[in-house]
Amino acid sequence: MNNPTQIKLRRAENLLDLHFEDGSTASLPAELLRVESQSAEVMGHAPGQEVLVAGKKQVAITGIEPTGNYAIRLIFSDGHDTGIYTWDFLHQLGREQNIRWHRYLRRLEEAGLTRE
Repeated sequence: MNNPTQIKLRRAENLLDLHFEDGSTASLPAELLRVESQSAEVMGHAPGQEVLVAGKKQVAITGIEPTGNYAIRLIFSDGHDTGIYTWDFLHQLGREQNIRWHRYLRRLEEAGLTRE
């Protein structure tokens, strides 16, 4: 496990800054965290049931709650609060941020949806 050594919410920029034990860092936009939530609402209850979440360009993180020693729960301005973000998932999301972001934009376009 690659635990964060620092977690900072930059509200004005809608970014969650993370520093990890291995020296890596990530600045994750609230929108990406929201659409990549590991909650059943987004992931479904089984493989293949994932939901494409649109219209979250303006979403903000309004709260961060620790979940044991392994994760945080993020609370978003749209009321979503059921996703648990493990340290491993946040580290992975930081490494794959560009790939996941471009895949998200492509999926929105293919579905005729927007970030607005």
